[in-house]
Amino acid sequence: MKPVAIIGAGITGLTAGFYLKRKGVPVTLYEAGDRVGGVIQSIREHGYLAEFGPNTILETSPRVTQLVMDAGLAARRLDPHPRATARYVVRYARPIAMPGSPLGFFTTKLFTARAKLAVLREPFVPRRRDGREESVAEFVLRRLGREFLDHAIDALVAGVYAGDPYRLSVPQAFPKLGQLEARYGSLIRGQIFGARERKRRGEIAKDRAPKFSFDEGLQVLPETLRERLGEAVRLNTAVTRLARTAEGWTLDLRARGQPARAEHSAVVYAGTAFQLAGLEVQAAAPLSLGALAGIRYPPVASVVLGFRREDVAHPCEGFGMLIPRIEGFRILGTIFSSSLFPNRAPAGHLTLTSYIGGERHPELASLPPDKLFALTCEDLRVLLGVRGRPTFQHSVFYPRAIPQYNVGYGRFRELLADGERQAPGLFFAGHYREGISLSDTIVSGGRAADRAAEFVGVK
Repeated sequence: MKPVAIIGAGITGLTAGFYLKRKGVPVTLYEAGDRVGGVIQSIREHGYLAEFGPNTILETSPRVTQLVMDAGLAARRLDPHPRATARYVVRYARPIAMPGSPLGFFTTKLFTARAKLAVLREPFVPRRRDGREESVAEFVLRRLGREFLDHAIDALVAGVYAGDPYRLSVPQAFPKLGQLEARYGSLIRGQIFGARERKRRGEIAKDRAPKFSFDEGLQVLPETLRERLGEAVRLNTAVTRLARTAEGWTLDLRARGQPARAEHSAVVYAGTAFQLAGLEVQAAAPLSLGALAGIRYPPVASVVLGFRREDVAHPCEGFGMLIPRIEGFRILGTIFSSSLFPNRAPAGHLTLTSYIGGERHPELASLPPDKLFALTCEDLRVLLGVRGRPTFQHSVFYPRAIPQYNVGYGRFRELLADGERQAPGLFFAGHYREGISLSDTIVSGGRAADRAAEFVGVK
């Protein structure tokens, strides 16, 4: 059997390759860069452990749990510190803990009495029936009002997508919100009754899903998968053309700058949408994928700073804080990294991971590191009472960070589905297809492995 080709050795491609190999299907992973893991990157330096992409994995699906077990990583898994449950949203220029119960919601200072009354009225707001695709902002304004949008949802959207609630699509970016309204007529009723169905399916809502990491950071997962795949992973090898043949697929490559060609039974594309837009794909007729270049990927900078514990006034015991645009700060939010997991900072110190840019301030993400450090410290001084100089600092710039599931994104998903129909044996998977979270991409890789295995006749 010819091997299945997997293009891209991020977590999606690694997951797909790992499970195809477990099914007895030979694979070859092609990665244009010199490392695996994509945006997952962990470094340990001077006693600090810094994450530059995602900081945690959400255990939203049994597939995520199974991957950790199958990869032999259960003993290296780290769950958050029991005290790291609080999440903060900034209001009045200070972080306020999000309520964790209905009683807490009605006593919190995060929302005014008017906003709290809007939540009580929400079950009586009529559902939308005209079928028009709404942005997140339109949906929230209609059901919960302006204050909830400006002081909560805007912060959430910045933290998840680094996005703009006036552009992001409810059915594409937050499909479960629209499904709750469509099925139950209310978000409140849907949260209550929908929980039973999620439990029956073995799924967990992202806001309630357990989160975890590993003893040496998230990079443990892609590095372990690479070890399991062995020589099947080929770094510094770019795929420049795909062509469907009677026997399968021919791939044109550039391996360390030299042209090459390889034959495969099927192909799983697990790269980015903007790279796919420029890839030549020849099936019965050339596939036209250039429209995928229209998917917006805003720039984001990750800034990791270490401080002496006594130089930070806020206790920083919790997950972190999100910041609405209306508050006027330049950082999108901050994760209290060393409060989440042990050994993220030397004794007597803490690690704070902040994000800058996105759709809110795209011009800031590309600033030189010294300016990123300075503006982050300025915001943290006001928000957390940080004083003194950092004892650790590192930043990473992602010029194209997160695909934005904006209004109209469905046309891109239709284009991908049409492409798979026109080119049997070609499968698309990744954060541009089935969700942007790390858990979404793991699930996407597992599903792609199942489909590719079935295509080549292996169950």
